[in-house]
Amino acid sequence: MRRRGAGRHGTKRRGLRTPAWTATLTGKAAVFITVMCCALAALLSVLVHTEVTRQTVRQAREQALSRLEDVTIAYETGEALPPGSGIDPPGLPASLRALAAGGDRGTLVAHHNGRPVMWAAAPADGRALATEVDYSQSARTINDLDGAIVGSSLLATGATLLVGAFAVTRVTRRLHQTARVARRISAGDLDARVGDPRTADPSRPQDEVAIVAGALDTMASTLQRKLLTEQRFTADVAHELRTPLTGLWAAAELLPPGRPSELVRDRVRTMRGLTEDLLEISRLDARTEQVDLDVHELAPLVERVVRASGTETEIHSERAAAGRPQEHVQVETDKRRLERVLGNLITNAHKHGRPPVVLTVDGPVVTVRDHGPGFPDYLLADGPQRFRTEGSGKGHGLGLTIAVGQAEVIGADLTFSNAQDGGAVARLTLPEYVRLDDEVSKSREDPESGPHHQG
Repeated sequence: MRRRGAGRHGTKRRGLRTPAWTATLTGKAAVFITVMCCALAALLSVLVHTEVTRQTVRQAREQALSRLEDVTIAYETGEALPPGSGIDPPGLPASLRALAAGGDRGTLVAHHNGRPVMWAAAPADGRALATEVDYSQSARTINDLDGAIVGSSLLATGATLLVGAFAVTRVTRRLHQTARVARRISAGDLDARVGDPRTADPSRPQDEVAIVAGALDTMASTLQRKLLTEQRFTADVAHELRTPLTGLWAAAELLPPGRPSELVRDRVRTMRGLTEDLLEISRLDARTEQVDLDVHELAPLVERVVRASGTETEIHSERAAAGRPQEHVQVETDKRRLERVLGNLITNAHKHGRPPVVLTVDGPVVTVRDHGPGFPDYLLADGPQRFRTEGSGKGHGLGLTIAVGQAEVIGADLTFSNAQDGGAVARLTLPEYVRLDDEVSKSREDPESGPHHQG
């Protein structure tokens, strides 16, 4: 009984999916070599088999015809015919008998008494005078030749596959090395190089892989030089601006009170903050920051950052909300840099989002969320970009860029997303400090003694 809807177009057939290894260069080369070897072996086998069979049959036919002449002479002179010869002997193929009865001579390979024989027949008084020659040795020769051809073809295919796999693996290994270096460069390691020995010596012939590796190394070197030039330019500009801005700030403090003076001080304050941010970014780009790690309790540190921000930021604890005992989670981090990261996230949430701004602590994870329009698409896809703005006066620039850089320095993971019901979410995961068993036992014996850690 056919189910409704299960007619001609009711089911979808899934196409056969090829194995994943066939998509690799090694797999494709192996398939290509195997197919070509099999095709070449088949062609050579057919040619050799045909030629050897033709020569063997020709020799057996000449032998049978020579024997037939002797039998014919014996028949005409009335002598006794040799064994396996006679008029219409038993086992003679009907087609060959008809040919001889028609007045023509001919030969034919057939089986007689369980063995292959070569028959030769000639006309004799309207009947067939025939003789047979043993064809077993010739048949065995052809069969042995076919077996040797098949065995040698398999051996040659296997040997070719091994040699081809070795040669292709050497190429693919170099390609994988080039791909690994490319991924390292894309991850920010501009010192990574392929260093193919064929590119170091111009006198050596270069293959395509060496050309690609050399082009990648050249691209990385050029990109590194440009980035270093930009970093030096940013650092030099920031350093050069510090001195005149310091003097301008001192001069602004001497201005008489009033609205113009407040505007000047505000603009100078903004310029000084921007200069300090540029200096900090240049240090992060140069990767010369030294980390001062120590063990800190996360909850009091977060509360202190919120108080220092002077904003109306709510602090939530997932452990308290779930009814679990409030534990003092400790993290191993650089206190000053962590405060900088959290301060920038809170400031960004209040500046570009809408209240309420909620800071949630869940173990070693700190989440800052606002209820505004959320992060823009470019930031979610590529991360914060300095001086990137959308619309008039709206965007995420140096603050989030510094937060990402400082988080990377202290070994934390900072991710950005948008909540389903609206709002930007910044999630900071810190390396949690786990006390050893002896430290736990000591702290229980002496509650006043806490963990000590040297950064």
